[in-house]
Amino acid sequence: MMKKKLTLLISIILIFGLLAACGNNAGGNDQAAGHEGHGGQNATDNKGSDNSGHSGHGDDSQTASGNPKASFTFVSGGAKAKEDTELAIQITGDDGMPINDFEVNHEKLLHLIIVNHDLSFFNHIHPEFQGDGKFTVDTSFPAGGEYKVFADFIPSGGTNATLSEWVEVEGEEGEHADIIPDSNLIKEVDGKEIELALSGMKPEEEITLSFTIRDSETKEGISNLESYLGAVGHVVILSADAESYLHVHPLDEKTTGPVAEFATTFPQSGTYKIWGQFQHNGKVITVPFVVEVK
Repeated sequence: MMKKKLTLLISIILIFGLLAACGNNAGGNDQAAGHEGHGGQNATDNKGSDNSGHSGHGDDSQTASGNPKASFTFVSGGAKAKEDTELAIQITGDDGMPINDFEVNHEKLLHLIIVNHDLSFFNHIHPEFQGDGKFTVDTSFPAGGEYKVFADFIPSGGTNATLSEWVEVEGEEGEHADIIPDSNLIKEVDGKEIELALSGMKPEEEITLSFTIRDSETKEGISNLESYLGAVGHVVILSADAESYLHVHPLDEKTTGPVAEFATTFPQSGTYKIWGQFQHNGKVITVPFVVEVK
């Protein structure tokens, strides 16, 4: 009888021991799962902190730069076709106060792009800063009609800003030309043959634009391009309605040709006009192309 009681007691002790061990294992597994979940949450939080920090920095830049605005006026009160006229650009913050500090961007404080209604006219000039947030430049327009002007600048402590407005020029308007994509992306300008190649033609993906510049007679590549505004070249891109604006700088600013590459992203499908600008033998070459992105 005593042996039976002792055996029963040992069995009971063994059963309690096994139950306790199982309880400890279950607790260990919960802690491991909790550790993995906590780690995952930390990764999400860190990513969120990075994003909000970057966004906050952008917001701070906008505040520092005064959320810039631009007004474009002709000093004489109007502009006439084929006559020199002074154009003034007034840069202010959202408080209406002039912005007076700007960063030098490719050797200039402000780049001014002017196009007409059908993009057949293009001008890239650089107004002089007069103080009190005001830039001025003398320019002329080939015909009457509507022109869109783009002021491209960086307020100190802020981010790049491009502000635009349509202005009216007096005089007889030129004939409107449809903006049609080029079937051949090779153009001759000022004794140069410029060929454009694009790595893709889809919107919202990074595309490389490769310009190859050759002598139009010998077809030999020109490898002594000169620096233009601190780089081998510059590219301006506008959608056919002049609503989307891209000012693109080269991947390798120090290259001297014959190939100059630029990276950009077209925001949506549609027709775009591209102007490439390069300098050789002291002369700036501007070459236009029209492409269809789809």
